[in-house]
Amino acid sequence: MWDKKKYPLKKDVTIDGIISASYEVVSGEAGEVRAWERDFQEEIIGRLLQVAMPLKDFHKETDTLVSKTAFYESEINKEVRVFGNIVHVWSTYETRLVKNGPVVRRGINSIQLYYSADRWWIASWTFDKERSDRKIPQTFDRN
Repeated sequence: MWDKKKYPLKKDVTIDGIISASYEVVSGEAGEVRAWERDFQEEIIGRLLQVAMPLKDFHKETDTLVSKTAFYESEINKEVRVFGNIVHVWSTYETRLVKNGPVVRRGINSIQLYYSADRWWIASWTFDKERSDRKIPQTFDRN
């Protein structure tokens, strides 16, 4: 399924590292092959995205999109809450279709992680995009 010798990258198993890796994996130029095997190392194998699709289907859908257009998603704010071996991360993002181009979408990711085997793992990931009737609250916007 993935190269266990190459992944996980040491930098991808901390809270900040795993969130950064998730944005890096999905971002790139049109037609650029994404390193989905890196994504599998961050998540519980077989877990479902909250948008009701398996992670593999999300990768396939994204591959179809990025074969035609560039896609860059970056984090603009993060709030992390830790209790023992569990973490909740609120990660506000911006999406661009041209690197350093205009923002075409913004939203918030709600990410739950747990600590096991000397590293952090993504347990679930839910997101919602900003709309005209649902603006990102100031507390989640850029700091």
